[in-house]
Amino acid sequence: MTNNDILQTALKQSAIDASCSPEDFRKKKNVLVSSAKNPKARRYLELPFVCNLISYGSTIVASIDMKYEKLVRVYIDKYPAEHCFEMPNLHVLSDAFAPYGMRVCFMAEYFLPDVTLFTGGESRGYAFRMEKTSGHELRVPGTAYELRLLESRDFQNLYLPQWSNALCEKRRELDVLGVGAYCGNRLIGLAACSADCETMWQIGIDVLPEFRRQGIASALTGRLAWEILARGKVPFYCCAWSNIGSARNAIRSGFRPAWVELTVKPKEFVDELNGLFT
Repeated sequence: MTNNDILQTALKQSAIDASCSPEDFRKKKNVLVSSAKNPKARRYLELPFVCNLISYGSTIVASIDMKYEKLVRVYIDKYPAEHCFEMPNLHVLSDAFAPYGMRVCFMAEYFLPDVTLFTGGESRGYAFRMEKTSGHELRVPGTAYELRLLESRDFQNLYLPQWSNALCEKRRELDVLGVGAYCGNRLIGLAACSADCETMWQIGIDVLPEFRRQGIASALTGRLAWEILARGKVPFYCCAWSNIGSARNAIRSGFRPAWVELTVKPKEFVDELNGLFT
């Protein structure tokens, strides 16, 4: 699997999610399409969208409820693509949706692996390189922490707050593979992935606070990414661009920025996330 194979897989999946064609993300002009449900879309997406903007770095594909076509068209054609995903321009979009009881809700950056950095489960000079001690046993470099490959059956007792980024209790059936870091028999870090769609598995990572800043997160993330690639799937990683720690972990683990998304949701949904409803 080459970097181009990985990118093409992501473009095809984004096209499924957005109800467009992969070529739409490479066009010179912004594209608006009618959002629709699709059984092959990422399973956590709530389709159809009110408004979801996607950019792979050039133009924008807007997957929308077409009754908002004029509103969205005016917005994405007024500003450069990169500014449509940031303040202060986002105020314009959010204000335009406000009369309809909608608000800008989610903004995220997505990362794909650079396979030139992955060789045989190790990397060339990156922090996620593992140390082999004996047989198949692996450790975090410079530590005594052992790494263990985990499968879905190993997650049953791990749906706890400290592992809520790695595992999702609401979608347990999607959690398929993980790598845990152990201090003796104590789990101190966990990277796990969910089979969000047929071709791509999303990685989440948690490390206990007292064990952070030791290279554990990148060791786990990188090893899990390699395990996913070895199974013929594309690993991807997502975080808010303000989450510097998570973005740095993605880079250290061999991932590179690939695309961004922005999603509009009903005001009640946003208020609930903000804790305004009890």
